[in-house]
Amino acid sequence: MDHDYHEAMKLKNQLCFPLYAASRNVIGLYTPYLSPLGLTYTQYIVFLTLWEKDGVTVGELCETLMLDNGTISPLLKKMQQAGYIKRTRSEKDDRVVVISLTEAGRALQEQAKDIPAKAASCIALPPEKAQALYALLYELLDNRKNHRKEQNNENGL
Repeated sequence: MDHDYHEAMKLKNQLCFPLYAASRNVIGLYTPYLSPLGLTYTQYIVFLTLWEKDGVTVGELCETLMLDNGTISPLLKKMQQAGYIKRTRSEKDDRVVVISLTEAGRALQEQAKDIPAKAASCIALPPEKAQALYALLYELLDNRKNHRKEQNNENGL
């Protein structure tokens, strides 16, 4: 009987756990800076995307943020109700919804401009380690994207 699985099943040997815990910890660092603006972290990353490139489709937003439509849609609805974005149907294809910032959404960028530096100052990593971690995390994400593409190709999708 193979007992190696006992070692493999220990929490301390799971890559997923420190990633999960670190993610929650880092996202939590943003809360004191986002709360006064009435934003959640997920809304904030939507804004970061739109401040970089306004007028993206819901599909592009989902792909960029690596979130599914079921997560994004209610979030966008709340952001629209708050007056930060507008959702319009594409003139080329009415199945496609384009997300654009309103004046209020653009103005929010000025209020949020110090958040990246404030949150980064809470993470005690030397710059070279932070850069290495960033590179490793994106390598992990790229590997996952490539794996999904291979699976879709194998399944004829």
